[in-house]
Amino acid sequence: MGGGDGMSEQRTDLDGARVAVVGLGTSGRAALEALGGTGARLAGYDAAPAALDAARDSGEVPDRAALRAAPDPTELADAVLAARPDVVVVSPGIPAVSPLLTRAAAAGVPVWSEVELAWRLQAPRPDGTRAPWLTLTGTNGKTTTVGMLASILTAAGERAVEVGNVGTPIVRVATRRGEEAPDVLAVELSSFQLHSTHTVSPEASACLNVAPDHIDWHGSYEAYRADKARVYERTRVACVYNEADPQTRHMVEEADVVEGARAVGFTLGTPAVGQVGVVEDLLVDRAFVPERHRGGAGELATLDDLAHLAPAGAGVPRHVVANALAAAALARAHGVHPAHVRQGLRDFPAGAHRIERVAEVDGVAYVDDSKATNAHAAAASLRAVAPGTCVWVAGGLAKGARFDALVAEQREHLRAVVLIGKDREPLRSALARHAADVPVIEVDADDDRVMPTAVAEAARLAQPGDTVLLAPACASMDQFRSYAERGEAFARAARELRSRE
Repeated sequence: MGGGDGMSEQRTDLDGARVAVVGLGTSGRAALEALGGTGARLAGYDAAPAALDAARDSGEVPDRAALRAAPDPTELADAVLAARPDVVVVSPGIPAVSPLLTRAAAAGVPVWSEVELAWRLQAPRPDGTRAPWLTLTGTNGKTTTVGMLASILTAAGERAVEVGNVGTPIVRVATRRGEEAPDVLAVELSSFQLHSTHTVSPEASACLNVAPDHIDWHGSYEAYRADKARVYERTRVACVYNEADPQTRHMVEEADVVEGARAVGFTLGTPAVGQVGVVEDLLVDRAFVPERHRGGAGELATLDDLAHLAPAGAGVPRHVVANALAAAALARAHGVHPAHVRQGLRDFPAGAHRIERVAEVDGVAYVDDSKATNAHAAAASLRAVAPGTCVWVAGGLAKGARFDALVAEQREHLRAVVLIGKDREPLRSALARHAADVPVIEVDADDDRVMPTAVAEAARLAQPGDTVLLAPACASMDQFRSYAERGEAFARAARELRSRE
């Protein structure tokens, strides 16, 4: 890990600058609202005219901001760049391969994420310092881990807020002052947000794992991985990596960090010096305890402290333990006492649509893991089901991904598969190549009762003792507004089976 600069006191001066905010959803409106407190000249752009109306009606957008719709990506780039902005603040919905970002880069126009803007506009606390950021990314597990981290920080008595990709725009929290100001931010970052983030200097950072995802947005897996790696840049205390994923360790080794920042691994095995891990049923720390070099380890929690996060009748999934270790490492880097780590993990509630048992009908369990929007997450869900007992409900928007490795590695868990979504070919072909003997039923993408139909087909294929698992391995936007709506539809259809019974 190389040395880099720490936090600077004067982060930006936008007085008189022409700032274009592109994308007027939640983060874009929050960006314009925060910029209203500066002397910047503001303009907002969106592809949808309705988004402009919503922005005007929200009360968040300053009256002086000029708003314009440009439905076509090339037209959008033309409109923004014709205004000769000094800075462009982009929504995560604007792909790295879009005409706007490629042309802005060629013209030397700075492009910031809302994350970057939040860092530059963050309000100082009464003592003149700014609340530290604990940042994390990963292909899977981000939201669970940032929730665990916030719960641990809260148990330690900190005014902690989970922000970023988890839902609340960072700029809205980072600019709070007085009693509303946070003590520390638990920041979930997507690869989209990291792409245009340049100067954030977190206290501690983590990448949970990396697997192919969002290839269409980034243009290649290599570009996606490079953006994930940006989470470690300028870290000041600890870079937390996954010992089971060598890519994350290599990211830390390549990162330009502040002098003295440490590499801290998390592992599901016995931890070495400088790691957190598992010994029998204990989560232990050999990274932040003084006696670590003499074979000492500090107890952080037990597996029983995570039991409420396991599906009914099952042990704690391995990925849940890994998430807890990553959250604990970030918290320990911030100085949290082990007792507060344990209490925070105990207090953390099980999340909806994350391996959530929603019904049992005729001896068949129905499990909603709609949050499994890529192959890596779906694999974790499938591994939690006994071999030969899973009726897998999968499909949606594949985002350019292929599924051969997923199907080949998890074939033994499958009894049958029900495919949904408009982009079924990648899963269909992978199943034909690697699980040709597994029955596959496809639900017509135009079926307006897609989930009730899929659940009924799965119920017909399942046997007592089986699990019908919604772990789509794909995004939801082809047929649903969100993964949450998709999970709710699955749970509702499963419960309707139970009520008919």
